[in-house]
Amino acid sequence: MFFNIFKKLKKITTKRISGFSYFGKWLILGIIIGVLSGFAATLLYYSVEISEKFFLGYLLGMNIPHTISDGGILNYSVDRIYLIPIVVIAGAFISSLLVYKFAPETEGDSKAIEAYHQKQGKIRWRVAPIKLIASALVIGSGGSAGREGPSSQISAGLGAMVADILKLNSEDRRKMVAIGIGAGIGTIFKSPIAGALISAEILYKRDFEPDVIYPAIVASATGYSIFGIFYGFTPIFGYYLAPFNPVRLPMYAVLGVVAGLMAILYPKFFYYMQDKFSEWKVNRYFKPAIGAIATGLIALLFPEIMASGYGWVQILMDQKFDLLPTFGMPVLLVLFAIPFIKIFATSMTVGSGGSGGLFAPGIFTGAFIGADVGIIFHLIFPAQVPTIAPFVIVGMLAFYGATAKIPVSVILMVVEMTGGLQLLPAEMIAVSISYLVSGNYTIYRAQVPTRKDSPAHAGEYNMPILTNLKVTNIENFRNISIHPDADVKEAKALMTQNSVSSLAVSNQGHFLGAIYMYDIYQLNDGTVRTFMKTGVPSIKPNANLEEAWEIMNTNKSTWVPVVLNGAFLGIITMTDILDVYKSKLKSLGISGESSG
Repeated sequence: MFFNIFKKLKKITTKRISGFSYFGKWLILGIIIGVLSGFAATLLYYSVEISEKFFLGYLLGMNIPHTISDGGILNYSVDRIYLIPIVVIAGAFISSLLVYKFAPETEGDSKAIEAYHQKQGKIRWRVAPIKLIASALVIGSGGSAGREGPSSQISAGLGAMVADILKLNSEDRRKMVAIGIGAGIGTIFKSPIAGALISAEILYKRDFEPDVIYPAIVASATGYSIFGIFYGFTPIFGYYLAPFNPVRLPMYAVLGVVAGLMAILYPKFFYYMQDKFSEWKVNRYFKPAIGAIATGLIALLFPEIMASGYGWVQILMDQKFDLLPTFGMPVLLVLFAIPFIKIFATSMTVGSGGSGGLFAPGIFTGAFIGADVGIIFHLIFPAQVPTIAPFVIVGMLAFYGATAKIPVSVILMVVEMTGGLQLLPAEMIAVSISYLVSGNYTIYRAQVPTRKDSPAHAGEYNMPILTNLKVTNIENFRNISIHPDADVKEAKALMTQNSVSSLAVSNQGHFLGAIYMYDIYQLNDGTVRTFMKTGVPSIKPNANLEEAWEIMNTNKSTWVPVVLNGAFLGIITMTDILDVYKSKLKSLGISGESSG
């Protein structure tokens, strides 16, 4: 299917695309990415289902809870519990063989953001299919990972592929990758509005990429529509219709603080384990399997941490704690332990190099954090907190909004996840606080603070070095000039001697103008004054070298006169500027050759 689409895309030339207006061009490209994202998300979802049926269903005899949009069946059972570690390890190992053989960049869940900032949006074509298969194996076999991250990377890869086919420039390719990231998440999570904003927000810790919002809206809506045809349009967790109670706002603020603190722990521990696995002198093919050993053993007592776990979140929202497998442990102990255990299991699964997403584990962890805080407030204020469902919803988004640094996107995600506006104020309070508390910690290491910090915008935001250098940084001005009453032969000889095509004309220390070779090269007599040009631009000593360079470019000259209050101080040349520029680069530890 995809190859037929790509063949048709080849018929659309770069010239035709560039001939459209800005909005026309990105409307077409947004639709293309949306169509590809919709089918890719559908294929990924179906592949995970098939993988789960084989690994969890056939091999383990396991039934796991499902969300309302997946049927709402909440029962859990397992026939061969002793095989859980073996099955989880098998899925991770097979996936690692595929990943490290064909596309090592598909490990983890931050490569698309890295491609945007560091690689001009370049993603190898093989990444999309390898990521799809590898992630289906890891998630389907019970690894602690989610579908949304892989969906975003697959869609980003398809966006880069389309950019290659249409021969778009690097700036447009980056945009295609960013659009794909949001479209992939918005499509498979049934949150097209949030997905569109994620395209612009997830690239930075505290900034937006506004240029991608319009095409991302088109792409996310298109992808969502296609995915919904196959899997319905019901919000993942159904419709939350309970009225909003403003009395609980202080409680949501407390939840925001707790979520923010946990949003520090999650990335710190995840990257601690990832770095340890990276440093470990073990063949990389075995590292995901070794991580899976820990995940599989934990799943013997806490099967909730397996796969994306959205069905368990549904159990929390429905407050059916009796459906949680506790194996004799107090249910409260299980509820309060799971957020920490899920972080550990995810770090073992994805941090070891396994292919899977961090989005779903973040949502899952946040849901249990919200449930724990909700239970505490329910015990203290039972009349004001009759149910913990709103805390579960607010918790999952407050936690992930802070962890992924996408506070605005998750606020809109509340509406799309619950089918209503009731919890918007609660989420706005909680996520604002959690984002503040979590500081600069992020689960996506490839993010940069702002657009100014991204190599993608280096030319726009980085102040050129020349603007920080003054004319006075050139220690000695060249005193090359000629008197207005001198003969043109003398002028030509002086130009030849100094390898210039023009000369400054001065008299008694005052700058008068310039004489040019092209005016006198055929003459052998006459005075300089006769051919002198007045009104020649000059530069003051306190001006920066960027201004001096621009004057030379404008006048097609290799020098500019330095004049202060009419007094001629000498000239500076392009060579002088380049010497100072290279000296500055050297002092900054930058190679002049690499600086361009």
